[in-house]
Amino acid sequence: MNEPSEAPYTRLPVEVRRNAQGWHGECTEDVLAEEVPVALIYNGISHAVMMASPADLVEMALGFSLTEGIIAHVHECYDWEIVEEANGVAVHLTIASQRLAELKARRRSLTGRTGCGLCGTEALDQAIRPIPSVKAPALTDDAIARALATFSAHQPLKAATGAVHGAAWCRLDGEIERVREDVGRHNALDKLIGSLAVSREAFESGFVLVSSRASYEMVHKCASAGIGALVAVSAATALAVRQAEAANLLLVGFARDHRHVIYHQPARPTA
Repeated sequence: MNEPSEAPYTRLPVEVRRNAQGWHGECTEDVLAEEVPVALIYNGISHAVMMASPADLVEMALGFSLTEGIIAHVHECYDWEIVEEANGVAVHLTIASQRLAELKARRRSLTGRTGCGLCGTEALDQAIRPIPSVKAPALTDDAIARALATFSAHQPLKAATGAVHGAAWCRLDGEIERVREDVGRHNALDKLIGSLAVSREAFESGFVLVSSRASYEMVHKCASAGIGALVAVSAATALAVRQAEAANLLLVGFARDHRHVIYHQPARPTA
């Protein structure tokens, strides 16, 4: 996969001001996360523009395509190319003609910003889309705690900048297998889902852990990919809980050391 040459961070001179018997300044260097406009272009037609970290952009494009229902399977994307332009990065994807026809019929043109999931939606009936049903895995409290304990160690960009979100794919025993980071929480999740789709990971074999809140979009993206459990470091919204109930998805929030909140626990089948 070709990726943009720009690094996802930059170093800039700053002045740190401290109050120690009066304010004093210290000149030093800080590491800042980069964010660039990224255009997703399908068969020559621009469909979405969003602000994102310039890394893992093909995975983000594939994940977005899957979770937005533009394609149903990763093999319906035949080719991709990253083109660096003066004002940002364009990801060109070649998708199946039938999928392109359906995309045109939807008449959606999304223009996203960091943390924005529904910008550009044309009508209220497009905002809350039908959510597929998933199979929730049997997930233990200890597995959630184990994943949380090692989550920070898998987020180097967050450690360097403090300005990005992470989305982790975890085994059912809590071992983290991969993490994707981005300035946008939706983008981080799309990157992770795209990565899993390319490697043909079995989505029912683990769970997702995110460093953000569990919003409607995060639940919907997981369910759209066939992921049955989402654990979030922050709170869930009420709509996210209702969507988790509709999808039969296990939803956990406020996941912190030795504590987490079960917002929806699907009933386990009886023998």
